[in-house]
Amino acid sequence: MLLSETETLRQVLEVVTPTDSEQISTWKAGGRILAEEVAAGIALPRFDNSTMDGYAVRAAEAVAGARLRVTGEQPAGPDLGLTLTDRGAIRIYTGAPIPNGADAVVMQEDCELAGADIIVREPVEGGENIRVRGGDLAEGQVIARAGARLSSALLAVLASQGRETVQVYRRPRVSVLATGSELRTPDQPLAEGEIFDTNRIMLADLVERAGGIPVVFDVISDEEEAHLAAFGRATGSEVIVVAGGVSVGEKDLVKPTLQKLGCKMRLWRVAIKPGKPFLFGHLGKTLVFGLPGNPVSAFVTFLLFVRPAILRMGGVSEISLPVRRVQTGEELTNGGDRPHYLRGQITAGAFRQVGRQESHALFALSQANALVRVDARQTIASGVELEAILLVD
Repeated sequence: MLLSETETLRQVLEVVTPTDSEQISTWKAGGRILAEEVAAGIALPRFDNSTMDGYAVRAAEAVAGARLRVTGEQPAGPDLGLTLTDRGAIRIYTGAPIPNGADAVVMQEDCELAGADIIVREPVEGGENIRVRGGDLAEGQVIARAGARLSSALLAVLASQGRETVQVYRRPRVSVLATGSELRTPDQPLAEGEIFDTNRIMLADLVERAGGIPVVFDVISDEEEAHLAAFGRATGSEVIVVAGGVSVGEKDLVKPTLQKLGCKMRLWRVAIKPGKPFLFGHLGKTLVFGLPGNPVSAFVTFLLFVRPAILRMGGVSEISLPVRRVQTGEELTNGGDRPHYLRGQITAGAFRQVGRQESHALFALSQANALVRVDARQTIASGVELEAILLVD
């Protein structure tokens, strides 16, 4: 019996848990996933400060035409502890601490110097041109929770708190394998009937984008001994992803070889196109994903089932694929008995198929920026609104 996508993903995620965590330098934490809750110990701004170059004043005294005596100067940097006198003004610069007794800053272009005084041309209101302590971030306020991705902006907030290190989930190691005696690498000549391997480079990149650390193995020939040796070495990773050899042909050795090694098979075959021959199990503590050998099938099954598992292992809280509401720019038809993930382009809000929709059509896949799911024996008319999965870097 073929499993649905929903049931397949449920069974995969049922056994997936986050990795342990590690303390790393905040400077090297970009893109990593927080494994701790971080709260502010320092308010932002840390003190009331000026948003402008100008003069710190009392708003009630800084009316149009008022003449105020300049009694000091407060640059950005250490607080000089200045105090504003009656009908006084203190020269101040952007980012500088607000002197005691001041409640506004009049911009320098809104007043004129008259000896040791200034004459206010434009009045100010209380609080004008002042950044208030804690106005952006209060002490004790949660900055980010476990599961958050450390963006460049979030790293800047952590830097504002003086954080030198941060606790993050360790990136899972993922062994990437491909089977097939016909496969060659770019440094090898091609004989008749041979092709260059494409799955390992594609899957390694997908693993990296999902937050894993790809460990790429040599191509596995269609021999049991080669399979046993490769899988034995690959169990040093948290995850094994192998492309090819998972169907029912005489040379499809992945499933029987894994079983010989003691792999517990949790599921085999899923009701989607492309991607029917899909395997999931675990070899000891190592999760094993067997993907079809056709590159489009491997790509789609990775996105639907392997990517969420790697994200969950890496501590990511939001594991869904990015989607967008679009309109069909043409009629979409699936005459088969399984849901079909069509590859296409979204242009000006409309989805249209691109290239051939067969599981070997690698160039067509490279031109696509979205997938649309069409149910078995379903036809979707042009102009219908639906949800598309975005293929974004």
